[in-house]
Amino acid sequence: MYRGPASATVRSVPFFLLHHRHDAAECAVAFAAWSGFESALRHQPASSTCLTGGHAVWWRVEAEDRTAALALLPRYVAERTTLIEVRDIRIP
Repeated sequence: MYRGPASATVRSVPFFLLHHRHDAAECAVAFAAWSGFESALRHQPASSTCLTGGHAVWWRVEAEDRTAALALLPRYVAERTTLIEVRDIRIP
């Protein structure tokens, strides 16, 4: 079976789990930071514990690299975010 030239391999774009944390007193500031900030993440659902007292938010994003993933967040949010590169696996 012919698979084409070796240089024709498909490169996948990495996925990142963005884990943002803030204190309860910073919750309003963390949400206000999005005002006027252009991002594909705005107006989209995100997993959060803010309403249950945990004050963390998670996004799963596709980005070229860590810098591009953080660029999806306003600076205040990005400075308090941990990036975790993830890949999907099939659970047997």
